[in-house]
Amino acid sequence: MSATDLDVRYVAHLARLELTPEEEAHYGAQLGKVLEYVNQLSQLDLEGIEPTAHALSLRNVTRPDETRPSLPREDAMRNAPAQSDGLFVVPKIVE
Repeated sequence: MSATDLDVRYVAHLARLELTPEEEAHYGAQLGKVLEYVNQLSQLDLEGIEPTAHALSLRNVTRPDETRPSLPREDAMRNAPAQSDGLFVVPKIVE
């Protein structure tokens, strides 16, 4: 897409922005420069370069899933504002 094909008014409408004609011209020029840069990137020779999903290699940093003791019920219920039969009592939210 070239800068001449870019409809700044349409994009502003999609973003729910109200632009003055001066702002449309200003942002149109800026967006045109961005599109020119993207066009330069598309002309690069990428033969033999593997596609990547992320610039850095990522690894899963979660801890192993191991069984361990949980918080005792008495400790969990100690600060509950309302409880009944060892359960938390919460306000009704569905009418």
